[in-house]
Amino acid sequence: MRHAGVPPFVVCGALLLVSGCAWSADPGGAGERPPGAPTGVTAEAGSATSVHVMWNAVTAEDGVAGYEVYRGGTKVEDVPGSAHMVDVTRLAPGTTYVFTVRARDTEGRLGPRSREVRATTPAAVAADGSAPTRPGSLSGRAVGSRAAQLTWTASTDDREVASYEVFQGESKIHSVGGEQTAAVVTGLRPGTRYVFTVRARDAADNVSPASTAVRLTTAPGSDDGRGTAPTDFRAATRHADGAWHIDLSWVPPRADGVVTEYEVQLDGRTATSLVFGGAPPRDRATYGFYAGQEAGVSHRVRIRAKLPDGTWGGWSAERRVTTGP
Repeated sequence: MRHAGVPPFVVCGALLLVSGCAWSADPGGAGERPPGAPTGVTAEAGSATSVHVMWNAVTAEDGVAGYEVYRGGTKVEDVPGSAHMVDVTRLAPGTTYVFTVRARDTEGRLGPRSREVRATTPAAVAADGSAPTRPGSLSGRAVGSRAAQLTWTASTDDREVASYEVFQGESKIHSVGGEQTAAVVTGLRPGTRYVFTVRARDAADNVSPASTAVRLTTAPGSDDGRGTAPTDFRAATRHADGAWHIDLSWVPPRADGVVTEYEVQLDGRTATSLVFGGAPPRDRATYGFYAGQEAGVSHRVRIRAKLPDGTWGGWSAERRVTTGP
């Protein structure tokens, strides 16, 4: 039964609201729909000739076999379904590029393209043979059983650090802009020991020595995901147009990539799913929904985020609200 007052699709500014209740039957039959468009796509220059493209994992009825990355209208990278980031290389310095991503399921069906993202490579630097210094004081901590938070002190360069690259063992797993000195790695396995290092890269593709390694072990088993939950969650009621509404606000969880999707739970059951388009909020998000016409009704509400690796984060603290005075 559909939640009263919540239509199946409502476009309101940059927010797409999807009801968490009943759906109409798929006219094509189960397993015949292509995957959806990747969300949370970002592009950041890694050097004068490369751009790091990242997106949120896509779920599909028949599984995701891979992703296709496009520069303008040209496919430039094929990425396996287990990954959701890639470095696009052999680019021109001082140039703006447009990227999109498509998911491909195990039956070969291609989904729609993601929204376009732009990145501008730095200008070429002549005769720069000097690499940045080693990132210092790398430290890290496990965040429950599925994530880790890393921080380090900035490298220096005779010109400028363009990006930092995060390695898990010998494998590069992420890249962040040269102004950042922290990263949150998600998609880890419970009860597993990891070794991370960080390297700095400048616009001329000179790479620093690796930082000292940080070793950490994720918590065993399945935890409550508290470290990946939205924080400072607030809820209040409001009366408008003859009905009561519940207004929510929260701070999105910190994660590498962009958090675009949330699930709102009301009185122990899923009320709605929220998908932010465009530029999802990073500092504080807000949302309000219909709660009925009767005053004096108490509700319990909480929220969780879908992380960039495609897994659900932990639930926020639960708040209680009552309609009416």
